[in-house]
Amino acid sequence: MPQFGKPPCEDGVILSGAPAVPCSAPSKHWTLIAAILGSSLAFIDGTVVNVALPAIQRQLDATTSDAQWVMESYALFLAALLLVGGVLGDRFGRKRVFMIGTTLFTLASIGCSLSTAVGPLIVARAVQGVGAALLVPGSLALISATYPQSERGAAIGTWSAFSGITAAIGPVIGGFLVDHYSWTWAFLVNAPVGAMLLLICAAKVPESKGGTTTGAIDVAGASLATIGLAGLVFAFIEAPSRGWNAMPVWTSIVIGVLALLLFLRVETRTRSPMLPLALFRERNFAGANMLTLLLYAALGGSLFFVPLNLIQVQGYGATEAGAALLPFIAIMFAMSRWAGGLVDRFGAKLPLVVGPLIAALGFAMFTLPSVGSSYWMAFFPAICVLGLGVSVTVAPLTTTVMNAVGKELAGTASGINNAVSRTAGLLAIALFGFILTLSFNATLDHELAALHAPAEFVAAVMAQRQKLAGIVIPHGYPAGIAAALKRAVDDSFIAGFRWIMLISAALALLSSLSAAVLIQGKPRPPRA
Repeated sequence: MPQFGKPPCEDGVILSGAPAVPCSAPSKHWTLIAAILGSSLAFIDGTVVNVALPAIQRQLDATTSDAQWVMESYALFLAALLLVGGVLGDRFGRKRVFMIGTTLFTLASIGCSLSTAVGPLIVARAVQGVGAALLVPGSLALISATYPQSERGAAIGTWSAFSGITAAIGPVIGGFLVDHYSWTWAFLVNAPVGAMLLLICAAKVPESKGGTTTGAIDVAGASLATIGLAGLVFAFIEAPSRGWNAMPVWTSIVIGVLALLLFLRVETRTRSPMLPLALFRERNFAGANMLTLLLYAALGGSLFFVPLNLIQVQGYGATEAGAALLPFIAIMFAMSRWAGGLVDRFGAKLPLVVGPLIAALGFAMFTLPSVGSSYWMAFFPAICVLGLGVSVTVAPLTTTVMNAVGKELAGTASGINNAVSRTAGLLAIALFGFILTLSFNATLDHELAALHAPAEFVAAVMAQRQKLAGIVIPHGYPAGIAAALKRAVDDSFIAGFRWIMLISAALALLSSLSAAVLIQGKPRPPRA
């Protein structure tokens, strides 16, 4: 999913880490720098690519499903292998696995920048996702392995501050590079950061391992999770162009569902599962993850299409589109400490009910903008309300997950919740793209029928309909007809965009309802 800020429970992964390995003060500082650079790579990539997608689609003559695969191939392997990445670090050395992930990520970024067609770009993005699955949990584990419990709060504060800064400036920098140079620089910018990170790790960061270096790694679970998610994602992305009756589409659904069912069976029987299902017997843990699944599906699925709307329909530059969501990040950054205090005052349940309700209002407000709407009057209020709702939710959500299980399992619980948020966005982008395409095609057919434009002109547009708002209007026709056809394409995209935002609002409402039903309220003080 496009990550605008940290996923839930990343701070919890650090707080609940294993006891730190004694090391010098300089080693601690260099380790914190390495963790910040590693997280920055993932944060920047998760936001920059989203802004660069319209340029990629235009220059590589890609369809909207191709653009989805550029994002989804990365998100698929990151979501499916995230938990395994943490286990590999504990088993073989956190620094070693972190450096392997950084190397893969950096080389894949260079491969992305050298791609001259969509196919190689998608493959390079998949390799980038594997690298990120090793890099992301490693950057958090390095902090917990180096800083003792008494010093982790300050380390987390520094790490969170820099993570917030990179999440904010990443889309703006990416947009600037796309506008003034090329989309390839959105990937190539990772190369010097990755090289610097590898040098720091090799020279300054101490090695550490988990409490045990034996035991099986859940290869079967990781493989089945990847196959299952890939099957469902393939079906929803490819169904609009191939049709639901196409053998690859329905076969992928069957394979995906069977693989996920086998995954659940394997996780109940293996000694070292990547997803301990027994944790979901705890009511608060199950409720928090249900809320995460629904709310982060709405966030990941809807925010993927916002830059496409801004750039391809509203006519914004990539830099402007990258800056458009800055208020969302700024509100989350500014309110994080205040939102954390809500749990102490009211317990976790009330914020987890109210926060998603506010977010649902924000999603609903995104249905108001039309073609040519002002940013400050249409998009800005929706972004601010959505940011407020998410800000109220994230800190209580992290607290609920951390408190739902014993201290010895808090790191596992945090990692699971983190993976759930990424999986939700992965599936939502595929599903929302399918819904937007259905609405776009139906609306465009209606608009074109009312236009009475020349048949060959309409045929040239219909041949590109898989590009959605990225359709290029042919030259050589009267300006009035071309403008009317461009407006029909834009209106068709807006129609589908509104459906996505309405569904996102419904998902946010359901996440609020799940909190009201499943999350236990603040316990009453005992009677005197």
